[in-house]
Amino acid sequence: MHVVNKSILTLRICENGLEEVVPAKPYEGPAKGISKTLRSMVQEQMSSISRLIISCEEVLSQLVEYRGQLGDWKTHHLQLQDRLYALVEQNKLAMKLLELEDTSVVAMTTQGEEGKTQLQAMLGSLNTVNTAQEVFMTINEVDQCNMEVENWLKKCQELFPDVKTVHTSVKVQETIREALEMTTTETGATADPVHLGDSASSIMNKVQEITGQIHQKQLTVEDLRRMREPVKRLVEAGRVLAVQEDQDGRRSARITLQDGQLYLHPLLRQPTPAHAHTLQESEVVGVLDPSCTLAFLDLGWAGSTRGRVTIRLTPDTSLARQFVLLCTGQRGHTYRNTKLLRVWNKGFPGEWVEGGDCESNDGEGGAPLLPDLQGQYRESGRAGAVRASSGPGGPKSAQFVIITRERPGGRQWPHVFGDVESGLDVVRAAVNHSNIREVTVVDCGVVLPL
Repeated sequence: MHVVNKSILTLRICENGLEEVVPAKPYEGPAKGISKTLRSMVQEQMSSISRLIISCEEVLSQLVEYRGQLGDWKTHHLQLQDRLYALVEQNKLAMKLLELEDTSVVAMTTQGEEGKTQLQAMLGSLNTVNTAQEVFMTINEVDQCNMEVENWLKKCQELFPDVKTVHTSVKVQETIREALEMTTTETGATADPVHLGDSASSIMNKVQEITGQIHQKQLTVEDLRRMREPVKRLVEAGRVLAVQEDQDGRRSARITLQDGQLYLHPLLRQPTPAHAHTLQESEVVGVLDPSCTLAFLDLGWAGSTRGRVTIRLTPDTSLARQFVLLCTGQRGHTYRNTKLLRVWNKGFPGEWVEGGDCESNDGEGGAPLLPDLQGQYRESGRAGAVRASSGPGGPKSAQFVIITRERPGGRQWPHVFGDVESGLDVVRAAVNHSNIREVTVVDCGVVLPL
């Protein structure tokens, strides 16, 4: 048997249809007629194709990743859809309960109208009786009718309203209304246009840019003013923060809702809760009207908070502005966790308590935050007046004094910049504590006049 080298042989079809093995012409490289310039052009085209192949592979990989993301989102939408269907089913159940309740009300209304008609007839019969026999017969009928109507009245009291029906209806309405409001105010049917930057960015980078802008959407002061149900729920859940960023990093302040009032707490270095909604601290504080600024101090002792002291500050005074800064922590120092320091004239007229050493917390600190605290201040000797501890020019003018008992003889204290509006009883209870230095300002802040 002869071994044939296939690399140098080929088949040729003869005229008679038979195949004939003939030697193949060896490869001799590019045609000798192609110039170096043409050969360079060929190489450039080959390089270009190779680059396009690599680009195709990269984009194909991005498309695969993007499709995976789309699949995840579709799964999430299906899960949300199931929850929406559950809401629809709850709504159907509530409507069914309401229909049953309505049917019962209609039936009982019919019985009541019949009973009323019978009572009116009995009244007419009693008015026309002429004999003793008619009286006894009519009275028996009246007694029977009265019993039936009284039973009807009792039954109405027992049956209506049906607690389950009313509770289910109200809760389902509230849940669906909140869900719809959340959809309208937070997600929106149409998204705001998003600038995607460099068109050369990868598909997933653009996706992250879009979703990042959606997830980090900030609330506005106007949202707080309107206080629609979704925003209210966010505030009540502690998910609304005012933030301030500087060279030392980021600080955040809680915004809380209590008795219809919004409170801004001091800026602290603290972790931001997951899914928190933020506003700039400067925007929030910017809404404070000096003519109606309210500050608050929460006092506590013996391991618990005992009450809130609300102070109305005198407008357009430097000491009042400094007090706001120390309640909000905008300049770093804050009254939070400071002790009350001393009580003077305890138990006598003119009694007052001192606190607010935000530097050393021992009575030796409390330097002013603002360079010039001089100005026109009023005088007062009334209980509840708030004044500077050492005067506007003193080295401890960040400390404050609250007068707890009226000063006798009409005498007055100078440099008053505020008055306790509520919570003076809390201050007096603190004064009566066995050790005033065990009383601390556990929290502080300002009331937002929104």
